[in-house]
Amino acid sequence: MAKNNYVKHRVESATQDDGTLLLQSEIPLGPVARNTGEWLHRWALEVPQRVFLMERSGVGWREISYSETLQQVQALAASLLAQGMGPDTPAVVLSGPGIDHGILMLATQYIGMPLVPLAEQYSLIPEAANRLDYCINKVKPALVYASDGQKFANGLNRESLASVTRLVSSNVPDGALSFEDLLQGKPGRELDDAHSRIGPDALAKILFTSGSTGNPKGVPQSQEMLTVNQAQYLSCLPMFAARPPVVVDWLPWSHVFAGNSSFNLVLSNGGTLILDDGKPVKGLFDRTLENLRMHVGTLSFNVPVAYTLLVDALAKDKKLKNRFFADLDLIFYAGASLPADIWSALEKMATEVTGKIPMMTSSWGLTETAPACLIHHQGGATSGMIGVPAPAIQTKLIPYSEDRYEIRVKGPNVITSYFDAPDVDAKSFDDEGYLITNDAVKFVDKSDPAAGVRFDGRITEDFKLLTGTKVQAADIRLRTLAVLEELVQDVVVTGADRNDIGLLIFPSPAIAPANDGEIVTDKDYIEQVLERLKGVTNPAGGSSTRVSRILLMAQIPSIKDAEITAKGSLNIAAILTCRKRLLERLYDDSDEASLTVGGGA
Repeated sequence: MAKNNYVKHRVESATQDDGTLLLQSEIPLGPVARNTGEWLHRWALEVPQRVFLMERSGVGWREISYSETLQQVQALAASLLAQGMGPDTPAVVLSGPGIDHGILMLATQYIGMPLVPLAEQYSLIPEAANRLDYCINKVKPALVYASDGQKFANGLNRESLASVTRLVSSNVPDGALSFEDLLQGKPGRELDDAHSRIGPDALAKILFTSGSTGNPKGVPQSQEMLTVNQAQYLSCLPMFAARPPVVVDWLPWSHVFAGNSSFNLVLSNGGTLILDDGKPVKGLFDRTLENLRMHVGTLSFNVPVAYTLLVDALAKDKKLKNRFFADLDLIFYAGASLPADIWSALEKMATEVTGKIPMMTSSWGLTETAPACLIHHQGGATSGMIGVPAPAIQTKLIPYSEDRYEIRVKGPNVITSYFDAPDVDAKSFDDEGYLITNDAVKFVDKSDPAAGVRFDGRITEDFKLLTGTKVQAADIRLRTLAVLEELVQDVVVTGADRNDIGLLIFPSPAIAPANDGEIVTDKDYIEQVLERLKGVTNPAGGSSTRVSRILLMAQIPSIKDAEITAKGSLNIAAILTCRKRLLERLYDDSDEASLTVGGGA
């Protein structure tokens, strides 16, 4: 286990006449690689036989070392050049994480060919195909890749891809290129020349946002954004370089958390990335547990719902618990705040196994920031803390209400424009070039900016009741999750243009209370929820914070209906749209399913 040599927060702050605060780190930014290929060359030279990527293959695992990765990346890149590919010919990826996908990612970056990894469900779920078409028509790719020609046939055969060259690893359809065949490419001077031109400004990727408020937005990712972000991590968390990191990860590469942060953190520090083909959903999490019984990491990156399921599983499996925590340096969560009971359970289990607690922390960022922008790196974090600006990031905090601030950022890992979207650009940056995030934060200690900030939801999720009273939905959600803890997966706060605040509650998948297919009918579960909610029904804040009614959802958020994003967070707008009838039931006082919460004013 690496030493917990944490870097103390050091922050420079200034206050403008209008109350706006400017924050930036006093920690210097360390060395920045020219491009991602520099990392690959380094480790292929220094530790050629070390395993870089692993994935399930039958009952065992397929592995590829750093030297093999470099050889295959160069061979594939040479083949792509021979096909006429380059900086002006984007490549779309339909399938999720995999060794071949990783080789393609590095090969395209090696020659400056933009990669566009899309969420798997766009190809696998017919109802999501319109988003696939939208993204394809936006980037106009010259190449489309899928790991399996049969599994992704619906995506590969879309009319929008009719004239696009297809590249497939297995079950290769007629007319498509075989991935194995392209690995026979012969690197030469053309490849060397192409790679020599790949500097910080080269476009590495285009990532699409989840599109929770409309069509997905294309977010360009330059080589500089990727390499600066890893230098920021190392300046704040030198433990990543103290020993080669090992990460077991299921998260999708179409999202910035895993596709940028986790992948490049492992690559830049010469570690090993073990691809978990399970997911934190019913029927697939058992596969994750099976994988963890064979391989565990030194760093754990995940979303809160996965940690909730993991805690439940580890409590029932002492051997797996001992294995999971034995060599763990860090527990990192993102996507939402980690419930207090899950945080405590992880601390307790780690202490039982090793006598100490690994670093537990989070950061804040967006697809637009590659992603890390604020990091809590000095130890002692609690759930919701997102820390201070990373080195080289300029942060503007604009007073919003009382002690709440809107956060805006700019820096070398922050975009300055979206992909082919001038209308979006016009409303996404202020007149000083700061990215307008619409996220809100609060200081942990306003008298000490170096203590960092807490995430306080999205300003755009705030709403007004019919009385005109403003409601901070994120605050209510966090307080509700804190009291319901293990009983729920998540909640949606309602009340826009209504008389009072309500909650649509999604029970924890680990509990699965009895239901009628639409709402929960389990009396014991209902009583537990109502009893705990007494703590959030009548606080001093009055109608702006008082929850008056709830409805318990029988069906978990649907990926098919875009109610949950590829990264596992709720798409509130989609939930309120798809469950409009249930929302009406929530506010129908004659409907017995709508439960009135005690403590009225």
